[in-house]
Amino acid sequence: MIYNIRKIFTILSVMVLGGVLVYNCEPEPDSLGEQLFLNGAAEGVESSYDLIAYNINNNDTIRTDAYKLLNLISPGSTASTAVLGAFDENQFGKQKASYFTQVRLPSYNPDFGTNAIVDSVVLVIKPIYRADSLVATTTDENYIYPDGNINAKKVVSTYPVAKFGKAKKNLTLQVYEVKDFMNGYNDIVYSNKDFATYYTTLLGSKEIKNGNVSSVSITKDSDNSQIFPSTISLLTPAPGLRIQLSPSIFQSKIIDKKGQPELSDLSNFIRHFKGLKVSVAEDDGYLFQFTPDDMELIMYYKNDKLVDGVNTRPQTKYDFTIKGTNMRSGFYEYNRSGAAVQAYANPNSVTGDAKLFAQGMGGNSIGIKFKKEEIDRLKEKYQNDKAAIISAKIRIYTDKLEWSNPYPKPSVKDFTIVQRDKDSDGKETTAFTTDYTSLGALFIPIRAYDTDKNPAYYEFTVTKSLKDIVESTDTYNDYKDKYFKIDLAQFTPSLSSSIAGYKYTTRAFSTGRAVFIGSDNSNENKIQLKVTYGTKK
Repeated sequence: MIYNIRKIFTILSVMVLGGVLVYNCEPEPDSLGEQLFLNGAAEGVESSYDLIAYNINNNDTIRTDAYKLLNLISPGSTASTAVLGAFDENQFGKQKASYFTQVRLPSYNPDFGTNAIVDSVVLVIKPIYRADSLVATTTDENYIYPDGNINAKKVVSTYPVAKFGKAKKNLTLQVYEVKDFMNGYNDIVYSNKDFATYYTTLLGSKEIKNGNVSSVSITKDSDNSQIFPSTISLLTPAPGLRIQLSPSIFQSKIIDKKGQPELSDLSNFIRHFKGLKVSVAEDDGYLFQFTPDDMELIMYYKNDKLVDGVNTRPQTKYDFTIKGTNMRSGFYEYNRSGAAVQAYANPNSVTGDAKLFAQGMGGNSIGIKFKKEEIDRLKEKYQNDKAAIISAKIRIYTDKLEWSNPYPKPSVKDFTIVQRDKDSDGKETTAFTTDYTSLGALFIPIRAYDTDKNPAYYEFTVTKSLKDIVESTDTYNDYKDKYFKIDLAQFTPSLSSSIAGYKYTTRAFSTGRAVFIGSDNSNENKIQLKVTYGTKK
């Protein structure tokens, strides 16, 4: 590929990388950036170099406590994201996700009045849904609201849940009471931690039909005022799944404990009513994300109330606290039996793996190393031909045979890349790539191509990282432990809009996966390092 002088100058100016463009009155022979422009002309040539690419086995385990489920979704706004569901396919096998959460009282030593009896209890989960894909709207003009027999209108709007997997499958959510104490909000929990529950008592269940979720709006006929959602609610009426829970459990665990130590303070309560587990009954279907801070747990009860000598027993709505600093965690189960990924259970980090299986929620990561012989070629070109590296990108293709399916391919925002090394004590260290730390917010590290086609491919910029090796006097021993780690996840922003740090990613709740071509010399789409370098004409 040949570039004219203006194009090269533009590329070099934007990159602003140390050593790419150096200004001196009398440039030294190795100041290649400036020499490209002496006496007028230069050439830019792209060449390909082999890489060592391999699977990193994370043992299907990742931290999924409250800290790791935290998603800084936009500047100035924080929320948590969690996953529910199950998905089974022949490349990665089965992945099943459940969710644990503590519950708190809005205030302690509550007074439920005289002769309080629970009418119903509802757990509301609000999946992330496709707001631009309304499935159906139904209107009942003759609806009778049961509490007070009020003439009303009921409107139900149905949307598809944003999911990864088999779109039209039904899933059944199941809710259980947790038996184990789940510790505190700041405690570390890994995704293989399954807190014990009272499995003999199912608190409630709800079928998600055809992968859809609905919002409900009920208004009075008399004045068109809103009955449901409550007009005093601060929550938006987003589509949600309303799971009816056992009234008797909440009668005995909450109402009947009025005035007793169990409801006297937080410490006692979270040891008395330890929390909830939400899971799915099925082993195959799809995975979907939801925001725990949008969850609601509502208890409706009636108690005695005399009005003009008549006991009216009005219904009272009691909202538990099921967000904020409640302990929460994700529990992920895997069954890889018979899946293609099992062939790479013992990754080859010396010569590389032919296939690369990247998966969120604790599945495989991708490791990439430079090959010594290819670095030697680049060093020789740099020293003998005065070839300055203009850009360097790792290009990786999806496997057009093994990953030919209806599932969405990763987008450019679905990846993270960091670099790893060993310090003088032999301890592995992790950091942003030197390209990112050099350019910060101006830097676009990843580009995606043909994501609507088969295969798609992606390019990860590693220019500065490569230049630091090729244009230095380091020996192979000085960089042999360096490698890049790629995950199917996103970096999350800080409250000031920039990326919070290399540790802050969506790995704990990323549902994506894909199979890529690795170090397979028999495949034309094998992973490669694409280097554009400039030499003087």
